[in-house]
Amino acid sequence: MSHHILIIEDEEKITDFLRRGMVFEGYRVSAAHDGPSGLAIARESPPDLVILDWMLPGMDGLEVCRRLRSVGPVPIIILTARDSVADRVMGLDAGADDYMIKPFSFDELLARIRALLRRAQPQTAEVLKFADLTLDTGTHQAFRGERPIDLTAKEYELLELFMRNPRQVLTREVIFDRVWNYNFGGESNIIEVYVRYLRQKLEQDTEPRLLHTVRGVGYVLREE
Repeated sequence: MSHHILIIEDEEKITDFLRRGMVFEGYRVSAAHDGPSGLAIARESPPDLVILDWMLPGMDGLEVCRRLRSVGPVPIIILTARDSVADRVMGLDAGADDYMIKPFSFDELLARIRALLRRAQPQTAEVLKFADLTLDTGTHQAFRGERPIDLTAKEYELLELFMRNPRQVLTREVIFDRVWNYNFGGESNIIEVYVRYLRQKLEQDTEPRLLHTVRGVGYVLREE
């Protein structure tokens, strides 16, 4: 059966363009022009992926994203004209899996859809361990010793990447490709932002640092 994609976008021209292109590619497509209608469709006919405009009337896309994320792990791509790093961090923290700036390439959007649908395929859950840090890939729960660590969706993906590659220096390019699936641009500091978030959560009181910076190269998960 073909994948079901839900488009929540208030601009009818964009909705029609996306619908035609995706139907041509073999996807089943539903569409809504505001947040409450999109959430209703998602409840009645759960989609495999959501394409979500940020600037929606009434309930904005970030609130829609949070509500979608609170009930399930459906992949979400946010479309917006807002292109600052702060905006992208807000979108990803709200639970989005990807973020595209308008105007966008339809071929690139299709590639990102395929990548997210591949990643959404069920995988065998396991518990990753490094030093006193554990990460359950089934429940997305993390612990430093006995202390639970609350992670956002992107923080979880970043930590999982490091824990699957312990003691290996991961370059910025590898992190962009594996966690965000695209490049924010050479001047972006979004990786530094998320590494800082992770460190704040992983290191409390006298807990030793596990996530280290390798200047000019990237980052590595290792003991001090």
